[in-house]
Amino acid sequence: MIEVNKLTKLYGTVAAIEDVSFEVAQGEIIGFLGPNGAGKSTTMRILTGFTPATSGSAKVAGFHVEDHPVEVKRRLGYMPENVPLYPEMLVTSFLSYVAEVKGVPRRERKKEVDRVMERSGLQGMGKRILRNLSKGYRQRVGLAQALIGNPPVLILDEPTVGLDPKQIIEIRQMIKSLAEEHTVLLSTHILPEVSMICERVIIINRGRIVAQDTMKNLTRGGDEAALEVEAGGVTETVLAVLRGVEGVEKADRIGPGRYVVEGKDGEDVREAVSAVLVSNNCHLTGLQRRARTLEDVFVSVVAADRGVES
Repeated sequence: MIEVNKLTKLYGTVAAIEDVSFEVAQGEIIGFLGPNGAGKSTTMRILTGFTPATSGSAKVAGFHVEDHPVEVKRRLGYMPENVPLYPEMLVTSFLSYVAEVKGVPRRERKKEVDRVMERSGLQGMGKRILRNLSKGYRQRVGLAQALIGNPPVLILDEPTVGLDPKQIIEIRQMIKSLAEEHTVLLSTHILPEVSMICERVIIINRGRIVAQDTMKNLTRGGDEAALEVEAGGVTETVLAVLRGVEGVEKADRIGPGRYVVEGKDGEDVREAVSAVLVSNNCHLTGLQRRARTLEDVFVSVVAADRGVES
């Protein structure tokens, strides 16, 4: 549904993105990640037709963005980070206006507005003035306007920014359910969000794609010599015990009652750690290999990319 091939955007002699290529299949939810200034927004602005590319090509739902911009816009819903709302309008009036702009026939607009309001959890909010809505409900309105016309492709830029934990959970669940009918490209700085929602991840750094794969493949393996340990007792005592275990190279506290332990030269020290903690009455409550997280992957590939070009 999205095909990007060697996309490049120059501002003078500076490349905002360079030779960016990726594909997003129908029904996928893809996480689009990168540090600030990495090129995420530039890529999304090209896909949505706001900014022309210097070279390369992009297709959305089978249409070239440069050659058929109107057809692309008909098949694409975009939720920018800062949703542009008219604060003096009612929710239903704003969504009706968006439906008109998107070419929804007059006789179908009310039904379409009702549909997206229900899908976005805006029932009962239709007569509210936009400026009086909470941040969470304004984000819902932004999602609702992106859904109008039932476009097959959605591009969502930081959809949960500024929300409280309850609102974040609700928006995440909503986005996850969208894969039943839509292809979603999701840009966010919140890595746990990507882990919970997305099937595949694309990481961009300094304008170039530095990694893209499924969540399973990216986080596979982990550090086989590292353990996460949960144990009760005085922190200094537990650390002293852990650091005294034969085969342990390093032990650090990572949270209340939680520690990370690394074995020397990849040595498996689970049995030794558990035996020593129990014998020292440190109340062992948990012991497992440390899984590789998306944050580990992100930091690793970005750091490696900087090292290549430094």
